[in-house]
Amino acid sequence: MIRASIVGGAGYTGGELIRILLNHPECEIAGVQSRSQQGKKISEVHSDLFGECELIFDAQFNADADVMFLCMGHNESGKFLIENKIPDQVKIIDLSQDFRLESPANRAFIYGLPEINRAEINQSNNIANPGCFATAIELALLPLAVKNNIRGDIHVSAITGSTGAGQKLSPTSHFSWRCSNISLYKPFKHQHLAEIIKTLKSRATSWQGNVNFLPFRGDFTRGILATAYLETNLTLEQANKLYKDYYNDHPFTHLTDTNPDLKQVVNTNKCLLHLVKNDQTLLIVSMIDNLVKGASGQAVQNMNLMFGLDEKAGLNLKASAF
Repeated sequence: MIRASIVGGAGYTGGELIRILLNHPECEIAGVQSRSQQGKKISEVHSDLFGECELIFDAQFNADADVMFLCMGHNESGKFLIENKIPDQVKIIDLSQDFRLESPANRAFIYGLPEINRAEINQSNNIANPGCFATAIELALLPLAVKNNIRGDIHVSAITGSTGAGQKLSPTSHFSWRCSNISLYKPFKHQHLAEIIKTLKSRATSWQGNVNFLPFRGDFTRGILATAYLETNLTLEQANKLYKDYYNDHPFTHLTDTNPDLKQVVNTNKCLLHLVKNDQTLLIVSMIDNLVKGASGQAVQNMNLMFGLDEKAGLNLKASAF
């Protein structure tokens, strides 16, 4: 059994990770650390785990593990690795944005999007898990990028559930503000843009355009619906074949001929894609669960690849259709 240590387990991504690992057939939780909830039962904080988990939040992290998941806030993982000596043999999967663009001096991190870096992930000891918006948008565009079929600017509009803002309360995450409301935030300046552009340009080597990204806050709890459109000479039939061929051996990303809805992916590690062609414009609809494929599920997918397990192990999750 793989022994997994979780650092920062009290938040949304930590809770989701615990839920998945408790049911993973080849992994056991070696310890869950939380500075804010130390000494409490995990089921007191993540109440849906009542009757399923008797673990206690530890004050200190457990380095006696095979893999360590860092589920802390942004800019905290970098500090953590400076302040703590983690044995070299312990694999690290970081769920923050700290190492997505560059690695620290003492550890080389691979960008953990299996649909583009599976071979590198297989050989890596350190993974920078992609952002949730980045995952949805990159999966929407990768087949075009690898064939250098992107030209000009890409226009993206995407809406996320409130869990994307994290568990810490803010004026825009309170129920009374979020309920029956929608808002645009960080237009053209979202923090995930840098990793999106870096990933696309690593494959679309001749592309010189930009990504015009408009992110929205939705009045639902989880999930991302992203739409991207750009000009292309591909017919709809050619584009559909391109996407089906590219994702043929990737078990979680699927092309659907019908326009999908968010409930098809919530609580799963799936990404659903749907293509529409209008004159010279190709529209790509992309949907994921921001806490699963956009965070903790993808982290477990990366763990499976790093340890040579079935990529789908522990991730056969079913969406709630109603």
